[in-house]
Amino acid sequence: MKKKISLAILLCLCTTVLFAQSTPNPDNTKTLQFLQGDGVYEAGIMVFLKGLKDSVWTHFDLFITDAKALAAIFMIIFFAIKSYEMMVGDKQLEIMPLMRPFGLAMIILWWGPFVKMIAFPTELVTNQTEQMFNSEQTIVNNLRLNRSSLMLAVANSLYIYQAQTEVAEKESDTWYGQAWDSVTSTVKEGISSVVSPLLELKNRLTVGMQLLFTQLLELLGIWILRLAVYIIFMIQIIYSSILIILGPFAVAVSILPAFRDSFSTWIARFISVNLYSGIGYLIMYLTGLMQEYALTSEISKYKELVGENGMSANLEKMAWFAGNGILSFGTVIIVFLIGAICMSTVPSISTWIISTSGISSATSTFGRSAGTVASMARKATGSFF
Repeated sequence: MKKKISLAILLCLCTTVLFAQSTPNPDNTKTLQFLQGDGVYEAGIMVFLKGLKDSVWTHFDLFITDAKALAAIFMIIFFAIKSYEMMVGDKQLEIMPLMRPFGLAMIILWWGPFVKMIAFPTELVTNQTEQMFNSEQTIVNNLRLNRSSLMLAVANSLYIYQAQTEVAEKESDTWYGQAWDSVTSTVKEGISSVVSPLLELKNRLTVGMQLLFTQLLELLGIWILRLAVYIIFMIQIIYSSILIILGPFAVAVSILPAFRDSFSTWIARFISVNLYSGIGYLIMYLTGLMQEYALTSEISKYKELVGENGMSANLEKMAWFAGNGILSFGTVIIVFLIGAICMSTVPSISTWIISTSGISSATSTFGRSAGTVASMARKATGSFF
């Protein structure tokens, strides 16, 4: 067990050191993409989610035949009820109510085009917000690469200063041993006042574990944000696919007077679920503005440490920065966590626009189930290790 943990820590340290010792050049982009992905949200997974949605929606006709048969049976029952009401004199002959079952049957027959027609307004919203998100993410990713180069410059400067202080420490130890006996107590106090801050600086500039901890925190923050985004899009795919595949049954059942509202409820839920993508991209755009501000703020602070070109480091400020415990100002990590929290509100915001029941409760049930699975995974992992 201890060997496994030691090996894992060693691998993390090796990866971090390799990342930190690179000089700012185009290869740093490849290194950052290897460690954290090609963007805040990985393009490959977003393309996969779009392809999965298109693929699943092609199976809209799995139960069309069964729904047709069920609609025919319910139409017979509906006309029998109406005929009996007119025979006993409870109702007068009305043509328009008798046309409703035929209209519902036509919807089942043309289910594919009908679903596309209902989803068209939500797709317009999704396309518009996605364009806004993509334009903002281009800016954010460029700032992210710039910040990465400055972080590397900070790490390299800290390594250089650490090596210099180690040399100075060895030289001061040698000088101490030769001259300590021949100096007065007043001189000794003066030497201590000069050498002690130098040795303290050497200890504060030990950056290996600080850099590892910083990278782990940033990876944790960005993956929490990614998981929140991917889960929302995956829920939207699952819910919309179920509504499309089983929707013809809701149309068929609504022929009966007792279930008259089932079709209108289905439409409200389908539109509400399809709004997840548009609302999700809008929240990702707004959080992208926050990320842009956080990255710009940290870039300006890194430039205060190492200069505009990353080659003129300020030793005093570097020492203060290294004493914080992590090689990050924390703003970007906090913005990632805020974005993840905002993404969890997408189902609730969708019900504000299209009022419906069942969607929020289903989402909360999904969240509770996910929490249960996560706790079971933690227990299993703990028992394994």
